[in-house]
Amino acid sequence: MSRIHEALKRAELERASGQNGQRNNGHGDRAGQGSAVETAPMPAAVSPRFELPPPSGAHIPAEADTGALQFEAMWSKCTRKAWDPDPKVIVFRNEDPHYPGAEQFRTLRSRLNRMRETQPLQTILISSAVPAEGKTTVSCNLAYALAQQQGSRVLLVDADLRSPRVHFVLGTPAAPGLAEYLQNTATEMEVMNCSSADGLCFIPAGNHVSHPSELISSERMRNFLESVKPVFDWIIIDSPPALPVADASVLGGLVDGVLFVVRANSTPAEASQRACKELRDAHILGVILNTAEEAAGYGSYYSGGYGPAPYGSQKK
Repeated sequence: MSRIHEALKRAELERASGQNGQRNNGHGDRAGQGSAVETAPMPAAVSPRFELPPPSGAHIPAEADTGALQFEAMWSKCTRKAWDPDPKVIVFRNEDPHYPGAEQFRTLRSRLNRMRETQPLQTILISSAVPAEGKTTVSCNLAYALAQQQGSRVLLVDADLRSPRVHFVLGTPAAPGLAEYLQNTATEMEVMNCSSADGLCFIPAGNHVSHPSELISSERMRNFLESVKPVFDWIIIDSPPALPVADASVLGGLVDGVLFVVRANSTPAEASQRACKELRDAHILGVILNTAEEAAGYGSYYSGGYGPAPYGSQKK
């Protein structure tokens, strides 16, 4: 019995010794891995956050989950196109520093920043009651105004799958775009266009589809907005007008707020009131009076054609 006891004791000691050795080796492996991570080159801090991407082939850790690293990864992978914005529409791309409208969009930007101090405000829908009110012009110029702020990351999305026009204004390809993403035939990176001069990215509407309402109201649209929120400071969405179709109402329920565009001396008051009822489930931030006469408000001091005003301040 003593021999059996001694044999079992020796076996136990050998087993314990082997386990200790394995644990030591495990610690050594992890220490080696930690050292490798510590010495691996890390991307430089982004300042401003929309600076040009790292050279082609630069390593960006896939496991990084901070907003800056996600933006760098997106910026380096997104499709880059040569933008050719229309200087007659994009007031910040006109050579004339006093081109009408620029100061009004800066004023609108300041008001949105002030609103942001008291309420969540990241995703903004631009809509109108009827077509031809100027919502696409407002969407594009507001996106440019926000992107001019140092370190600001802005995504402009053309969600008008019926009559898209943003790509014409920006001078970019129309597809692939949001329609392809919502049909699960393209990824975010494949539909993204990034401007090399600004912290501005753009997703066009894409090719014509026969079922735009179903795509806009899909869960994939909701998931798309949630996926890009951590990457961008502002997300501006150009939508169809509210009265002809239900797309704007659906999108209004997915965003933090809606800016409603009214064309001066053009939009019927009844149409505007009906559109606001259509958007009753959305948070209307304010009304933008487009093509207003210079004498119509205090904005005329700066000579411009856009007059943003808080919703509810207009006379009915």
